Formats: sequence, C-alpha cells, structure tokens
Amino acid sequence: MKIAVIGGSGLIGSQVVKILKAAGHEAVPHSKSTGVDVISGQGVDQAVAGADAVVNLTNSPTFDEASPQFFQTSMDTLLAAAQKAGVGHFVILSIVGVDQVPELDYYRAKTLQENILTAGSVPYSIVRATQFMEFMDAVMSWTSDSDTVRLPATPIQPIASRDVAAAVAEVAAGAPLNGIRNIAGPEVFSLDELGRITLSHKGDNRTVVTDPTAGMFAVVKGDVLTDKNAQLAPTHYTDWLS
Repeated sequence: MKIAVIGGSGLIGSQVVKILKAAGHEAVPHSKSTGVDVISGQGVDQAVAGADAVVNLTNSPTFDEASPQFFQTSMDTLLAAAQKAGVGHFVILSIVGVDQVPELDYYRAKTLQENILTAGSVPYSIVRATQFMEFMDAVMSWTSDSDTVRLPATPIQPIASRDVAAAVAEVAAGAPLNGIRNIAGPEVFSLDELGRITLSHKGDNRTVVTDPTAGMFAVVKGDVLTDKNAQLAPTHYTDWLS
C-alpha cells in the first residue's frame, strides 16, 4: 500500500512511517519541511495523489481557543484533496474521552476534527489514545516551582508513544473502521501518584502536592481519561521510565 503520513516527522508520525516501511508498505512522510502546509494547502494535492490511505497526524500549534480553527482548516483541506484523489482510507489520531471534556479548548477542537471526518465522504478510522507517557514532564512543568509540583488526582492511563504508533500503523494498513478504536496503557494511576513515581525515578527531590485546581486536567471529572474496555498496550510506565 501507498500511505501518505501527514505530520510524518513528529513524535508519532516518524514512528508510524518506520513501522509501515518495515511491514513493506510505501509510507511517505509529509510535513512543512517537505513543502506540505495543511493550512495554506501548499503541496497537499501532491502529497495525497496516488495514496491508498492518508494518515493525518498534524497538530495544532496551540492548545487554546485558536486550536478549533486549525483543525477546521486542516481537515477541510486534507479531506478535499483526499476525495479528489480517490483515497480509500483516512486515519486520524484522537484522544480517549475527548468528547466528554468540553471545558478544554483543545478537547473541543479534537472533537471537531472527529466530527468533520465522520461527516465526510471518505472512509475513515479514528484511533483514540490515552495520554502519552512522553508528555508527563510537560504536564508537571505547567504547575511546578523549585520545591513543589502541584497535580490533581485525576485518573490517567498513560501509553507509550511507540505503542500508539504501532496501533495507528496497524489501523492504517487495514480496512477502514468507519468508527473508533480506543487504545490505552496497561495501568491506571492518579496523576499526582504518577508525578511522584516520575520524580522518584529521576532522583528529583521536589514534593508533589495534590491540588484539585492545578493544571489543565483539573477540570476533568471522573475517569474520562481512562478506558477499561480499550485495547491495552504492552508497555508499563516504570519499564518505559527505565
């Protein structure tokens, strides 16, 4: 299969390309660095021409109120090109529980992306993943100082990016789901507990303070960032840390 990976130089995209190539597919990475701009439309028609499937792994440069416009424009551009080229499968990566947290601008934006895809005429698949293990340092940095890291006790089921990439590649090489596949890490932690495990492993002596108002995930209620029925990935967080 020829598979165009839009956003193919990023954390997930670069791994997806590598996995698909190892499986014998013609996986072609596209990004701004290769002359493909999903906002202006530059290079998009050429990127999807002749592709059996398109995997869109581009992401908004911000997580704020500007993010919906990014996904609206990029999806309109890519879907129009895919339809014109006769692409038979369009894949996006989304987030477990994304439609249950309207308080977050970015989650509303990703929900919009899903809705645009499902309303279109191109056969599709949506892979929803839980939070990446790689993002834990960034999450802690939002609410930390020299002595403490403040985190809510929000349940979280972290997944390694390599496991996300493997799932996306598998879906991309298969028949369209015309639906959603949920994937998650094998263990559920509270976010504050995960912070303590991370700092301990790094030899970081800062204290994690449980604060229900701290950071982006403070608005998340219940266990919407976890999914006990998801396809579970093999990598455990402590093994990933090591």
